[in-house]
Amino acid sequence: MPTTGQITEHVFESDRHKSFYLASGPEDGPLVVFIHGWPELSLSWRHQLPCLGALGFRVIAPDMRGYGRSSVPDTHDAYSMEQISTDMIELLDHLGRDKAVWIGHDWGSPVAWTLASHYSDRTAAVASLCIPYRLGVEGFEALAALIDREIYPVDEYPMAQWDYMAHYQENFAGATAEMDINPYNTIVALFRQADPNDADKPAMTASIRKNGGWFPGMNGAPEMPIDENVISPEEARTYGDLLAKNGFFGPNSYYMNTGANTEYTLQAPNDGQLEMPVLFVHAAYDYIAKTLGTKLADPMRAKCANLEEATVTSSHWMAQEKPVELNGILARWLARAVPDHWPGQSE
Repeated sequence: MPTTGQITEHVFESDRHKSFYLASGPEDGPLVVFIHGWPELSLSWRHQLPCLGALGFRVIAPDMRGYGRSSVPDTHDAYSMEQISTDMIELLDHLGRDKAVWIGHDWGSPVAWTLASHYSDRTAAVASLCIPYRLGVEGFEALAALIDREIYPVDEYPMAQWDYMAHYQENFAGATAEMDINPYNTIVALFRQADPNDADKPAMTASIRKNGGWFPGMNGAPEMPIDENVISPEEARTYGDLLAKNGFFGPNSYYMNTGANTEYTLQAPNDGQLEMPVLFVHAAYDYIAKTLGTKLADPMRAKCANLEEATVTSSHWMAQEKPVELNGILARWLARAVPDHWPGQSE
């Protein structure tokens, strides 16, 4: 029997998908599922798993499809929100649970939002870090109305900070190849804190197509010192080794299902309105998903009847940069907003 706060490794395999996942906390505790984003792993939740596990929750963090030790399909359409949310429901059934609190970050956020909107009966509550509900769901035209054109003049930055998404769709092979040259260097280059002084400057993702890629003229990501405020050398090596094994095809394919994801999202019951407790956590220095002082979170506010918002003084990699601050926010929200899902209470 695992001790309190210990992290254990597990594998569940259905007829359609294999999920590797980490777990912590008592097996009969209320279920919380953490869903990582791009280009991460279940390891990204290493600070949250033992914390909530020690509180008495059963905490699960899978490697999402395309990552780590889970299935790595070889077609783009296998990475749609419909397919990935089905993975999570199969995992929930395997765990013998009716409901979970779903918590997502980056591409894990659309998965969590999809579970809440399409499987409300399997959702006790939902939380997202950095990515608001309904962001970009109705295509770039709707997203364009939310862009801060003072920072991103339309003639110079027509797609603003979202330019990199078009790069994947226009040159998927090239975008993936430059990351595959040295996945370890790619991780070290990406997993960095942002500079608080860059709030009013265009994000580098706004010029990806004009520059010809993420690392133009460099033969892949350059060597850089590790930002140990985000990851340790050992953790960076784990990310790099597993991405070297699987490649970036799967992670980058999440960007290749815009039309299918929009169609599926708009099929949600109740016009996508969420009635369960919802938490959104802003990252103060996330300049791509810049939700503070912009309109990006407005569609979410219109669709969530029971929404709370909080802010962490971090950049995009919130769970790894500021784990104590984030863990406190999550624990307080769970106690206050979802008391029936607190350890020792009936679900």
